[in-house]
This record gives sequence, C-alpha cells and structure tokens, in this order.
Amino acid sequence: MVAMFLALRLYTVLGKRTGHEQPLPKAAEDRAPITTLPRPIETVPEAREAANRNIERGAEAGLRAIVAAEPGFDLTRFLEGAQGAYRMVLEAFWQGDERQLDWLAAPDVRDAFVAAIAERKAAGHVLDNRLVSIERAVVSDATLNGREARITVRFDADIAAVTRDADGNVIAGSMTDAVETHDVWTFARTLKSSDPNWKLADTDEA
Repeated sequence: MVAMFLALRLYTVLGKRTGHEQPLPKAAEDRAPITTLPRPIETVPEAREAANRNIERGAEAGLRAIVAAEPGFDLTRFLEGAQGAYRMVLEAFWQGDERQLDWLAAPDVRDAFVAAIAERKAAGHVLDNRLVSIERAVVSDATLNGREARITVRFDADIAAVTRDADGNVIAGSMTDAVETHDVWTFARTLKSSDPNWKLADTDEA
C-alpha cells in the first residue's frame, strides 16, 4: 500500500507553543492521499525492525488488525505519505487553499480549516510560514472498527512562522528562528473500499 495523502495553527504553526502562536481550529466533534502497494510490514526481520522503530507501544495491535484486514498495507509507505500529507495540509492552510483542503481532510476538519481561514482574512492577517523539516514521524495509535481504520501519527517538525498584517508588516513570529512543533494527526480510511485515500480525520498537539 503506497501512502500518498495527507486543524492547524490559526495564525502561526501547530504543536507546542512558544508565546506568539495560537491554537489550531478544531473540528465540531481529521503527495496526500494514501494508496496501497502489495508489500506488508511483516516480511523479513530487517523490515520489521525498521518498522518497529516508527511504532509506539499501544499501536502494534491495531496495526496488526489493519494488516490482517488488508494484507497489502505497508507501514513505511504509509508514513512517507503521511509526511507528504502533513506538508500539503499545512501549506494549503497557510495559503488559504480551500480546494486543496477539500480532498486532504475529512468534512468536519475541512470546515474547521475554512472557518479559521475566513477569520484570518477578516482580521487582515497573512501567514508567511515555512515547514523547515520533519524530524520524525511515528505511529502512536492505530485502531480498526469494522472496516474503518484510523492511524494516529506524531510529527516532530521545525517550522518558521510569521504573521503579517494587510500592509505586510510582521506582527508575530520570525523567519530566522524555527519553532519546534509536536503534532498528533489521525488519518482514516475505509478498508477494502474503492477509494484508496486516507484523509486527515483529527488533529491535536503532543
């Protein structure tokens, strides 16, 4: 299974705050889509060892259930897609690209993003943010309820964040100092469905 997929910071960035950041929008109650390739995570010992470095305790049973339900699931490819999705969602939110968010996020999360973008525009604020690097992406939880699979990924990243007013003046943040962020995003998909894409179903900060 190849991962190519995917409620973010309103004025700056996600994750742990350093003073000038504001929290992400919350949903009312989650390259970007994830597709699949026939290479299960449990193949050879070396592959299992590499995969286990990206899995926290408590997530293993859920991942096994997902693999059992859809043997082509590939954790390494999933995490590659999750990182691509992380970047794409952040950039779409920062740029106010509602159409991009449409297919990257579940409806509730997408609506929360759109509301935050509208609020930001009403305030005359513009985000000039940049994802510097993703230091680590680790599966912290995984569940399977019927055919509904949910995988939670913790992202440790560095983000340079600046908020400008309508005249281009910096009102918060700095492009020279990257902020450490620690975010927890959950992706969901109905297994064995015709849609191979995983969508962002929930966000939180670690």
